[in-house]
Amino acid sequence: MPKPYQHVNQHTADKQYNSRMCFVCGMENPAGLHAHFYQVDERTCVGRFLPHENHQGYPGRVHGGVVAAMLDETLGRAVWGDAKTWGVTAELTIRYKAPVPLGEMLTAVGRVVLERRRLFKAEGELLTADGTVAVVAHGTFIKMPLEQILEDGDDLDPELELFIVPDELIPQSGK
Repeated sequence: MPKPYQHVNQHTADKQYNSRMCFVCGMENPAGLHAHFYQVDERTCVGRFLPHENHQGYPGRVHGGVVAAMLDETLGRAVWGDAKTWGVTAELTIRYKAPVPLGEMLTAVGRVVLERRRLFKAEGELLTADGTVAVVAHGTFIKMPLEQILEDGDDLDPELELFIVPDELIPQSGK
């Protein structure tokens, strides 16, 4: 039986932007997750990351806060269908169902379940490499245009801050 969302890549979905220093998607953040995100349809985002020892909570397990950050980002990106709107977290609820192992590619899924003019609600889950649902999340997000997010930063150049990273540069699990 195929694992859920295993087929998602830059050829089957729209690849979303990465940034320089974001903890979740920042490619230059030495402690970050270096996650990659794909918009599979107008209401669903899939994110992938390979957790390392610096993301550890208990030995051999990903820290719960790291998992929450990944789900927060994935749910907030689910509204990205027009590539101009982002979600800013208003509320996030996480339920941990199983331990999340280090050293294997993890997949987060976020789906918009309710959309209003200024906000949206999303739900999702974190899947281990074998497809087990380890964590579920629900959140409320405020819609914010990308231009507004960037104007809040002093002298940010969107061309330097946001860029598409090809799948060939995504690390692969050792398993």
